[in-house]
Amino acid sequence: MINSKLPSIWYGGDYNPDQWPEEIWHEDMRLFKEAGINIVTLPVFSWAKLQPDETTYSFEWLDKILDLVAENGIYACLATSTAAQPAWMSRQYPEVLPVDVDGRRRTHGSRVNFCPNSGVYRRFSVELARRMALRYKEHPALLIWHVANEYGPHCYCEQCAAGFREWLKERYRTVEELNKRWNMSFWGHTVYDWEEIVPPSNLNGDNRCFQGMMLDYKRFMSDSILACYQAEYDAIKAVTPDIPITTNIWGLFNGLDLKKWGERMDVVSWDSYPQMNEPMTNVAMRHDYMRGLKDGKPFMLMEQTPSQQNWQPYNSLKRPGVMRLWSYQAVAHGADTVMFFQLRRSFGACEKYHGAVIEHVGHGNTRVFRECAQLGRELEVLGDTLLDAVAENHVALLFDIDTWNAVEITSGPSVDLDYLKQAQKYYKAFYDAHIGVDVISPLSDFSKYKLVIAPVLYMMKPGVAERLEAFVQNGGTFVTTFFSGIVDENDRVKLGGYPGELRKLLGIWVEEIDSLLPEMKNRVVLQGGFGQVQGEYECGLLCDLLHLEGAQALAVYGEDFYAGMPALTVNEFGAGKAYYVAADAEDRMIADLCRTLCTQAGVTAPFGADTGVELVQRKKDGAVFTFVLNHNPAAASIHLGGLAAEDLLTGSRVTGTVEVNGYGVMILRLE
Repeated sequence: MINSKLPSIWYGGDYNPDQWPEEIWHEDMRLFKEAGINIVTLPVFSWAKLQPDETTYSFEWLDKILDLVAENGIYACLATSTAAQPAWMSRQYPEVLPVDVDGRRRTHGSRVNFCPNSGVYRRFSVELARRMALRYKEHPALLIWHVANEYGPHCYCEQCAAGFREWLKERYRTVEELNKRWNMSFWGHTVYDWEEIVPPSNLNGDNRCFQGMMLDYKRFMSDSILACYQAEYDAIKAVTPDIPITTNIWGLFNGLDLKKWGERMDVVSWDSYPQMNEPMTNVAMRHDYMRGLKDGKPFMLMEQTPSQQNWQPYNSLKRPGVMRLWSYQAVAHGADTVMFFQLRRSFGACEKYHGAVIEHVGHGNTRVFRECAQLGRELEVLGDTLLDAVAENHVALLFDIDTWNAVEITSGPSVDLDYLKQAQKYYKAFYDAHIGVDVISPLSDFSKYKLVIAPVLYMMKPGVAERLEAFVQNGGTFVTTFFSGIVDENDRVKLGGYPGELRKLLGIWVEEIDSLLPEMKNRVVLQGGFGQVQGEYECGLLCDLLHLEGAQALAVYGEDFYAGMPALTVNEFGAGKAYYVAADAEDRMIADLCRTLCTQAGVTAPFGADTGVELVQRKKDGAVFTFVLNHNPAAASIHLGGLAAEDLLTGSRVTGTVEVNGYGVMILRLE
């Protein structure tokens, strides 16, 4: 478990007592206990109060609130407050402020508004973290450290330019090697001195001309920001080696190399803020991705809203039952915490309309508070039953931040090609079939899986092709799609024909790639059928024109000058098979294909369920826990057949066909 001092699901969230007079603190403690809250995150944005000037530190108010928290049997996720520097720092040391991609230095304000390569910022942030660790290392409330908050924004200042050149020297050693990796002969951009290299900002005009440079700058920025986190981590760890440390990731985005970040956290934590109409498949995939950052270990849901956001275009309320449903969805996919932003709603500034456990009315007689208290009681009853339970899935979806960036910044073949959406399409096919999926890096271990799916595996990192070949050789099934195997990690095309290093495994050669206009469509026509893949399907976006080199065509195109050319292929390779989907096929085909492959591999759903019901399993000490999550507003059913189970939330025994209320949840322990 994350910390054995609190052997249950952690339930609580961000608390900002410095925004409130002390007399409210005591009422908050009463309401927290009534809601079943056992952990508070504080003081996330209090650097200015903790350090009012360069030489003064003021911890007395934090002492008081931490003592009060401990007295009430609540624990603390203690934040270092370094996400927003004080105004005095920005004023005295303006080089702390970042420069945006258009070359403008920002003024003081907002948050995460600092240059990650500022020596001043790093010096002061590390010193604050060190002093907090020394002061609170023995405090009974301390449960986990929370460094900064939602890292991410990039900087293009002179400090970063200098740091980028040093980073490149370390990576490539010589200017000649850099010129080769970035193909700087193009347009006569060869450099002869490291000082000739500038960051790819908008001051260059079109900063996408050299994709290798832009990719490396994103990597450099991720490493620079990670160094800020690592410096605080090291300072804290030196004082409290046994207390876990994390920082909250603000969702699945491509501004940081999240896999590398996950390796540096003692436990991964992230903030989940879906819009009301967002498909729950996307949210499930994000949870699974976070679980995959530390090879399947449980993660923390650090933030979600109890009711509504304030920063989305349309900030809808969570309907009755939805907060509970989405909380259990996080637990189902591997979260050992359920935490909110925020516990008491702010009364001023930009987050005053962001939902909270305690609303502006200030008491517990609200729908939101009652729902939070109900969930708190349920989590308390569950105790440690689910802690450290893991997923044991047989399907892996490969997802890579570098590849996402490379596809996004490349100069072709279609502006509509969206790496994330392609991954979501394939994830949804398994989700709808109630098949669990691990979302992992292409550099992960594939050996425990039966199916490995890699939509748009555009970038081939060293060793990935060889490991995929070994996986299939040993009996695995591999599926990839159009626009795969094209480039190396510097976005240089792999010569010798697409799909490059995957050509032998897939048994094909792609000669051309046709980019279709949005209104243009083609057809994928099956040749005799393949499992549930029958008849014909619509396709568009990109269509690969390929030749067989040992593979078999399962389907062909139905239209245009390449009608009759292969559109879906399979290649037997050792004891396994490798499939290639040559066009962006409609969702129905992807669903039929994935179901067929699961049938062939012996991968099955836990049991049957109606549309809109999500089934997720976690396992612990030989017990299997199946989460039943009804995302429909109306009742729906699950179909256990001959299975029998106990519902941990009600204590009842269920079998056969069982109705689940709208937005209802069951946690079944199978007999």
